[in-house]
Amino acid sequence: MDFSVEEMLNRPEDQWFERKAFGIQQKDLAKAIIAFANAEGGMIVVGIKDRKVEGQASATLDNKLRQTPIEFTDPTVRCDVSVIETTHANGNPAQLYCFHIQASERVHYRVDGECFLRVGDQSHSLGPDEILELRYSKGEQLFDAQPVAGTSLADLNSTDVDSYAYMIGSTSGIDALRARGLMSHNGTPTVASHLLFGTEVPQRFPNAHIRVLKFAEPDRLPGRYQQLLDDKRFEGTLPEQLESARTAILSMLPRVTRLGDNGKFIEETMIPPDAWLEGLVNAVIHRSYSISGDHIRFEIFPDKIVISSPGRFPGLADPRNPESIARFARNPHIARVACELRIGQELGEGIRRIFREMRSVGFLDPVYQQTHGSVVLTLQAVRRLSNEQLSELPAHSEAVLEALQKSAIPMSTRQVADSIDVSVPSARKALQALRDAKIILWNGNSPRDPRATWSVPDRL
Repeated sequence: MDFSVEEMLNRPEDQWFERKAFGIQQKDLAKAIIAFANAEGGMIVVGIKDRKVEGQASATLDNKLRQTPIEFTDPTVRCDVSVIETTHANGNPAQLYCFHIQASERVHYRVDGECFLRVGDQSHSLGPDEILELRYSKGEQLFDAQPVAGTSLADLNSTDVDSYAYMIGSTSGIDALRARGLMSHNGTPTVASHLLFGTEVPQRFPNAHIRVLKFAEPDRLPGRYQQLLDDKRFEGTLPEQLESARTAILSMLPRVTRLGDNGKFIEETMIPPDAWLEGLVNAVIHRSYSISGDHIRFEIFPDKIVISSPGRFPGLADPRNPESIARFARNPHIARVACELRIGQELGEGIRRIFREMRSVGFLDPVYQQTHGSVVLTLQAVRRLSNEQLSELPAHSEAVLEALQKSAIPMSTRQVADSIDVSVPSARKALQALRDAKIILWNGNSPRDPRATWSVPDRL
């Protein structure tokens, strides 16, 4: 993440960037460092006050700044510190201290026991339940492996368990459960056992269900203006939920006729069925079941599908580049059994399949957004630039447009250039052409506004 001094002074603070003044206390700097490490990483620039360079750091301050990650974080956050030499407005030498923080595979705390997480442009203090959820998301603890106290094998559907045992070649249901880590050492079924084979899933996990909503308008309107056409909930074991929800969704989605792989015309849902079904399966298998106040929502709009899943991306996954997400399962026991039941793939494979399916019919790439406690996938039935449009636009225009579509916030020209690895002049040329074609929006106060940004309209 390399920015010019001008950008450091003027760019908006966000999920991955923050400014601090030299007067910051070490415990407060540690708070920001920990928040970035527990989230997706980022950069903190120290030495800026009121968007102006402050000056040079004394030897004492230099030591304090460099010692903060070591002395005030536990375990120590890996943090690279670089110093940029620049000039104050009065012409005197000045310095900026850049803290480059990588996303961590562990949960970090301040030495006083406080824990923080970066959400948008804020560093949030986490309570005990939120810390536990963060540990689950990073794989430090596995919620699906926890035994469910007060239950026994009698609380599982023996027919389903025996059928699964036969499928994997096990001699008995108990052996199958033990082999897959679905029982504790004393024979108590785990969370994964109940979600996959339990007879009382709604009673034990009341938020472990899928809600499917269909709206008449392209957006979710408030109050009496909302035009909700359908609202269904699907409960039971995870395989039962998926099958029931799939059948209902098929009846709700608009359909089109398109050329199939065999060269013949077929009728299918407008958004490819393998794309939305893979998104739904990913949500069911990889959601956080330790979050008790939310459920999976599958929302159908005239021009898009939005799938919301409780829990952030697991591990070190970067939502800005979902196709690069490595194989990682928050619920490894559920994921393995689901794969053997042929209802799911590992997280990285499923995401790449969604991208392939959307591109195969010429639609925009899927968009992933991560909130404090959920992951939201949007599949838009909106076509990419046509070949005719591309022929009239400069080089890199399609890549520039895709970068803006994937970004949750407006981007500067430099950010766009860096995201697609082209020069700033090349990016600027493409951006200006897209704006002239009324495909994207420019947001600024004057032609030379250093804080100007680019974005896509709500619907392209």
